[in-house]
Amino acid sequence: MTKNATNIFTRLAALAVCLTLLTLTIGCGEDDVEPIEGFDATVLTSDYAHKIVLATYGELDAKADVLLTAVLNLKNDPTDANLTAAQDAWTATRIPWEQSEAFLFGPVDTLGIDPKLDSWPVNRVDLDAVLASSQPLTKETVDSLEETLKGFHTIEYLLFGVGSQKKASDLTDREIEYLTAVTESLKGDTAALYDAWSPDGGNFLGEFVNAGGSSQVYVSKRAAVQEIANGMITIADEVANGKISDPYNEEDPTLVESQFSFNSIADFQNNIRGIQNAYLGKYQETGMGLTEFVAEQDAELDTRLKGEIEAAIAAIGAIPPPFRDAISNARADVQAAIDAVRVVQTTLESGILPLIEAADIK
Repeated sequence: MTKNATNIFTRLAALAVCLTLLTLTIGCGEDDVEPIEGFDATVLTSDYAHKIVLATYGELDAKADVLLTAVLNLKNDPTDANLTAAQDAWTATRIPWEQSEAFLFGPVDTLGIDPKLDSWPVNRVDLDAVLASSQPLTKETVDSLEETLKGFHTIEYLLFGVGSQKKASDLTDREIEYLTAVTESLKGDTAALYDAWSPDGGNFLGEFVNAGGSSQVYVSKRAAVQEIANGMITIADEVANGKISDPYNEEDPTLVESQFSFNSIADFQNNIRGIQNAYLGKYQETGMGLTEFVAEQDAELDTRLKGEIEAAIAAIGAIPPPFRDAISNARADVQAAIDAVRVVQTTLESGILPLIEAADIK
């Protein structure tokens, strides 16, 4: 045997002893390292579909009904009190809608409901042209118009006016007709969205709950859980890099969402609360959230993300209102909010999503 062969044999023998000792060390004692068992996502996907998505869309449709009633009251009796009631109803309806933007997938996307409900800026030039025309102003008319002439922000413009200065006496007969028709159109869309998820309607809920089984959309439970995370990432990106950043970078208040009602900051906070709802599994009821899965895999990551979500909501709330003015005179506060939301987005993209992709989900 050569010297090199002897050295190799000696090293191999030593390695074998080390491996034997390592195996004995790992396999003995009360602190055995057990592999993480597969995560059963059945309850998570069911609770998310029922207690987050369907519950949010149900509240959205109910509040849209209250908004329509308030607008009809304003039409029948155009007083400042009724105008205020309609404005308050609009603001209340924004809450579930903005929170629902944490799950802009499924029928809200495939049926084109998102742009019909929430396109902005309002096309005021074309809107004024419609108002000045002799065209009948009915729900059917509004349904056929482009997205920037209907939905939340057209209603907002008619109810609040520029600078939130609208009075009932400012409303023309044609504006009231258009306001009524566009609110009826919005209510039709919120009803269609709820129906599309409802088990008694289009039952997209069933597609989500039965992921990995009879679902034609989700081939696995993992795919459904990834959808939850991707929905959260999408809205974090939109808030940080679109809704807040676009008007901030351009210093252009016409790009601000909910600029007429001065509701922008609340909108942005509710977008992030939508992420929080989805992550914690909490809305009107408490169910299993993504937090349970993450905490089981990486407790530190779970704690960190929950803190980052709270910090983002607080940072947005620290922007002095109205947001349309803050983009020019409170730029440090706006930048801090952008940064805080980006932290949430980064953690979702680089921490939560890879955890889902690597885990054994069944």
